[in-house]
Amino acid sequence: MKPPSLAIVVPTYNERENIRELVRRLDQTLVGTSWEVIFVDDDSADGTRDEVWGLSFEDPRVRCICRVGRKGLSSACIEGMASTHAEYLLVMDADLQHDEAIIPQMLAAVRDEGYDVAVGSRYIEGGGISKEWSTSRRLISRLATVAGQKVTHYSISDPMSGYFLLKRSVFWTVVHRLSGRGFKILLDIIASSKQPLRIKEVPFQFRLRRAGESKLTGNVAVDYVLLLLDKTVGRLIPIRFIKFVAAGSVGALLHLGILGGMHKTLHEDFWLSQAVATLCAMVLNFILNNYFTYRDRRLHGSQFMVGLLLFMAICSVGALTNVQLAQYLYRHDLPWWMAGLLGAVIGSVWNYGVSTQMVWSRHQRIATKQEQ
Repeated sequence: MKPPSLAIVVPTYNERENIRELVRRLDQTLVGTSWEVIFVDDDSADGTRDEVWGLSFEDPRVRCICRVGRKGLSSACIEGMASTHAEYLLVMDADLQHDEAIIPQMLAAVRDEGYDVAVGSRYIEGGGISKEWSTSRRLISRLATVAGQKVTHYSISDPMSGYFLLKRSVFWTVVHRLSGRGFKILLDIIASSKQPLRIKEVPFQFRLRRAGESKLTGNVAVDYVLLLLDKTVGRLIPIRFIKFVAAGSVGALLHLGILGGMHKTLHEDFWLSQAVATLCAMVLNFILNNYFTYRDRRLHGSQFMVGLLLFMAICSVGALTNVQLAQYLYRHDLPWWMAGLLGAVIGSVWNYGVSTQMVWSRHQRIATKQEQ
């Protein structure tokens, strides 16, 4: 059986009310085109999966990939695109904010005009965004767009777009370099390509959500910043290490605050103040790392307590290494600040490397899921 020429990949999470309407609109728009739609569902709680399954019995062009224990729009899109033999791949949202009427133009640009990627753009002539967007949201979107342009080194007006079509061959040339992080898969693809891409922008009006709830949260902004870091310095420094150090910096501030408060304000002995501050900082660092740095391997239940104790033991060794190395370097005429900095760097690398392998290892994550 000949595969469809166009595969439409739609990542979903709690989008049950939009599924049938989206498929109806695709059917009306793509008359004369061989197509399939692949819903990649991140274990929705509202019955999205069942809605897609039911529709697939009525229309064989509808498929569903159910992901359990894995979340994220970009990684969902990657799995969807990797699951099809179609020559052309389209990514769009399920919330009906993307205007399906421009799909024929996007397909023609790639199939007939020689472009590698066609992008649905809100920011060129003919495109637009909802008037109900707040001023702050418009400003954030513009700033994120400028940052995306700097990272991709392309002058496209809307690198943040989640609505695009590309050749399957383009996807497979970049797939092993994709971070799969966050919500901006187009930016990830463009920034990961070693070969220049011919890109055409097609204007569309970004509509209001028809049903369901927006997925735009603070985590989206964090994920976007992390994606930009990954595409700029990620080849030199692991992004997870940067997050680990950031969590450690917050812990260091807490440490100093408690130490100063107990020793200077409450006049407690220095050793007691230091011990309490160190303990509190370790606990905070563990919580931040568990919920931020290693959120894809997050520990729960009894594994959380086991992980905390193990993390504290590892960090104790790291602290000892830090102090001993810094003291050695200082005694050998290295400036105090450089000795302290190098000691802290070595301690951080130790804490990160050992914690990753022993506290938040993939094996540990699997054990936690089995416990739940």
